[in-house]
Amino acid sequence: MSVYILVVDDEPDVEALYRQHFRRELRAGRFLMEFAASAPAALQRAADIRDPSLILILSDINMPGMSGLEMLPEVRARRPDVPVIMITAYGDAETRKTALERGAEALLTKPIDFGQLRQEIDARLGQVA
Repeated sequence: MSVYILVVDDEPDVEALYRQHFRRELRAGRFLMEFAASAPAALQRAADIRDPSLILILSDINMPGMSGLEMLPEVRARRPDVPVIMITAYGDAETRKTALERGAEALLTKPIDFGQLRQEIDARLGQVA
């Protein structure tokens, strides 16, 4: 079974950044990464991957249209089985509190600590193994 991680961010260079940092894991087939440039596209993709193979959603908070914080309760209602980690450049206490209240597993700040993110992903992979 292939397992998916869905990354939601409107910045065009994010896909290359994630693919570079996880190139070994992606080449080895440990997981697949999909990318959505908006919250509505992410909601659709999360609905399309219907089996438990979607193991994690990583979402930026600040995006045009629907923000990550606005998307969070919707994705949690539709896919309560999939943890969501929010990512933001503004890791203030109020943003953290709002994200956690709306169902986020965690909040990571930019620049992303890819070592910490790798630990989060490894924990999710361990749960589905």
